[in-house]
Amino acid sequence: MASLPANKSQKRIAPSRSYRFDARLNENQKLLIQKAADLEGRSLTDFVLNSAESAATRTIQERTMTVLNARDSEAFVQLLLNSPAPGHVLRKAVKRYKKLLGV
Repeated sequence: MASLPANKSQKRIAPSRSYRFDARLNENQKLLIQKAADLEGRSLTDFVLNSAESAATRTIQERTMTVLNARDSEAFVQLLLNSPAPGHVLRKAVKRYKKLLGV
């Protein structure tokens, strides 16, 4: 049984769960993945799960991080420091937003 947090800043630790994942492979895929797993001295399941987790982490990092070159970074900073006044469309959107929220 998980213990209760000592204070509100601590999170309760949930029990670990296992989920099932099934995939169908053709013969060439099976042989290729099995060979790679064998070369690393790992089971097929361990190799596939570790590889999938690494690929997922890499994809998330690549898709959520924006990298700017020096020129674009300078332009971005200049726009932040010297922002133009909001136009009519933006002011209208803010009014609509505040009205929806009742602010």
